[in-house]
Amino acid sequence: MVTEASELSAPSSLQALSKRVDTLFTDLQTRRRDLHKYAESGWLEFRTSTIVAERLSELGYSLQLGREVIDADSRMGLPSAEVLQQQEQRALEQGAIARWMPHFSGGFTGIVATLETGRPGPVIGYRVDMDALDLNELQNDDHRPYREGFSSLNGGMMHACGHDGHTTIGLGLAQLLMELRDRLCGTIKLIFQPAEEGTRGAKSMVAAGVVDDVDFFTAVHIGTGVPANHIVCGNDTFMATTKLDVVFTGVAAHAGGNPEQGRNALLAAAQATLGLHALPRHSAGSSRINVGVLQAGTGRNVVPSSAMMKVETRGATNEVNEFIYQQALKVISGAAEMYQVQFETRLMGAAQSSTPTEPWVKYIHRQAEQLGLFEEIIDRQEGAAGSEDATYMMERVKSLGGQASYVIFGTDLSAGHHNEKFDFDEKVMTQGIKTLAALALNINSFKEH
Repeated sequence: MVTEASELSAPSSLQALSKRVDTLFTDLQTRRRDLHKYAESGWLEFRTSTIVAERLSELGYSLQLGREVIDADSRMGLPSAEVLQQQEQRALEQGAIARWMPHFSGGFTGIVATLETGRPGPVIGYRVDMDALDLNELQNDDHRPYREGFSSLNGGMMHACGHDGHTTIGLGLAQLLMELRDRLCGTIKLIFQPAEEGTRGAKSMVAAGVVDDVDFFTAVHIGTGVPANHIVCGNDTFMATTKLDVVFTGVAAHAGGNPEQGRNALLAAAQATLGLHALPRHSAGSSRINVGVLQAGTGRNVVPSSAMMKVETRGATNEVNEFIYQQALKVISGAAEMYQVQFETRLMGAAQSSTPTEPWVKYIHRQAEQLGLFEEIIDRQEGAAGSEDATYMMERVKSLGGQASYVIFGTDLSAGHHNEKFDFDEKVMTQGIKTLAALALNINSFKEH
């Protein structure tokens, strides 16, 4: 599919690098569309991970896989054992490479690829995510992936946030850096993360120590409302978040014959929902709270004995989010007490807020400027918006004295993120690869001040 690195000469300049990446576009497009067609949700990226591992192995990277890079106890929102087993079989039927599957079995679908150049220098880490959303893709001719035959074959799983593009950027970058290895210094680490959606996967990779040796860290996204041919060198919009499921357990009873014998879990959940949305906000920054799902009851003549809620809190800072989260727990507990039911909570996802380090942002700006690819280069994008668990990696790197940022490559979208009509201009993948490669190629020019 792509020419082996050993058959190629390294680019002699950023312009030559740019031209080299342009020659890969057809292969990148083919890769992205294959990943899109076989979309896999968080912790279920079995086919994707085996394909990524195979390609990285072909390129000559040293690999750490599965349990080597994911701490089992730190995973959040893990599907049931039954679902994991079913999805492993589905992945094999759809072309997963069987020899890699034992590494990822059970939902350990993370990969770290390392290139040791043999020359002194820093450790440069890149993070791309691999998972799809729990969403049904639009299936009509108005949608390019359907019209051109690469819409998702997997019900309830769709790449509606561009992670198929991110994974493809990661693999394209892996190839280019291997071609450039004689001109690089230090160590390169490519982190392929599962389960970003729902902010579930990064914390477990951080707990496994995958970024503890990283000096310069860059996470990647495409789109997010940034116009085509624009780059954000240091996105600063992510809110801290906590995502939890709450299960209320009461006592069933005949609603007409002896309702006094029941303990109504539905009413407890409804009371909690109203209480949560009435919580006061914090003066130190923006905050959010939402009950996105409420399910309860079995029949109209039965006092509901069980109810389930899916809740999330967000805050502009980790402190604001923690305040809202603790208040939410009090509301949930109070509602359970009011209706004399039991409750339990399960942490399903979490992310932090994180500010990029200014010197690294400026360095990224300089590389983007030298490439001449972008109409506008934006150092910081500010204002609270969504959440991203790459912030766990950023904060860990920073806490150990390293530099970190989150880069967004703008592109035209057919619809907003997390929409059944989502699609993007695939040319953005070449811009991503060129820019990220330049960060490693020119690292000796980095200056702290």
